[in-house]
Amino acid sequence: MGQTFGIIGSGSWATALTKILTDKKQVVNWWVRNENHIRHIAERRHNPSYLSSVNFDPATIRMSPDVQTVVRESDIIVIAIPSSFIDQSIGHLTAADWEGKRVVSAVKGLLPDQDILLNYYLHQKFNLPLENYFAVLGPCHAEEVAAEKLSYLTFSGTDITMASTIASHFTIDYINTIVNHDILGVQYAAVLKNIYALGAGIAHGLEYGDNFLSVYIANAADEMAEFLRSFGAEHIVVGEHEREEDPFTHRKTPNYAASVYLGDLLVTCYSPYSRNRTFGNMIGKGYSVRTAQLEMNMVAEGYNAAKCIFNINKSVKASMTLAETVYQILWEGVNPAIGFKKIEQVMI
Repeated sequence: MGQTFGIIGSGSWATALTKILTDKKQVVNWWVRNENHIRHIAERRHNPSYLSSVNFDPATIRMSPDVQTVVRESDIIVIAIPSSFIDQSIGHLTAADWEGKRVVSAVKGLLPDQDILLNYYLHQKFNLPLENYFAVLGPCHAEEVAAEKLSYLTFSGTDITMASTIASHFTIDYINTIVNHDILGVQYAAVLKNIYALGAGIAHGLEYGDNFLSVYIANAADEMAEFLRSFGAEHIVVGEHEREEDPFTHRKTPNYAASVYLGDLLVTCYSPYSRNRTFGNMIGKGYSVRTAQLEMNMVAEGYNAAKCIFNINKSVKASMTLAETVYQILWEGVNPAIGFKKIEQVMI
């Protein structure tokens, strides 16, 4: 199947996804906004700002500073830019640019001020049908992809056959892929885990120990499950399977709680690579939000996500003390130590 991929974004996650595709000898159209970076990658074969250890074969990448060109010349477009930059990056395009395209979201956030997932934005703005929309989630870190450490990617879409086809392009010796159809659930889970990871970082900055953190994450998983059920998420209880195993492969049917929900939550809360955990750690140590933002070279999606989920939950009405407290610390100036005293009282 001769599908051409386009990557929109040139940060660490976009660079990691480009590496996977080009390692499989897939030619990639790559939107790199900075023309100096394009020259650097072409001449020195690596991204100067992110994952500089990754070397690219120039024959496998066609870079352009024009996002419209990348979209026009690609069949499957992977969007891997922070949610807060979506509209300014692609908002000038037209519905005709997206007609017949399949879009894979590698965005792990909600569009700020609109409080919506990328699929809603693309449908409202460009009339992109949901059946042409997919999402790629973890548990996975760009840095470990760069080091070719075995990682897992979950591809979700209502068209499960196409989701499987897309996943096959990313399956390589250091990447295992999982496919599901829970397109809303996996995206909201990706948003929520960033909020909880930010909270885990705050706890670390406040010098809580591993025992507290383990209970905090367990309660975060419980809180996440209640919210996700409101959007029809399936298989979110660890240990529950449609059937015990496939009679031919002897593998159990997928349980998303074990990978894209719980797995992604755990790695984002614990890993030193997690930008949300790093951001939260600064807040716990007494940095202001603005100072922490200036210290980091990457966007912590959990910051804006905390406000978005707080607004969405006004109608969902899930019990979300942990996420709400993180929101209050970041956006309402609640002292982190006071906020976590409140969290201590509600955890079970």
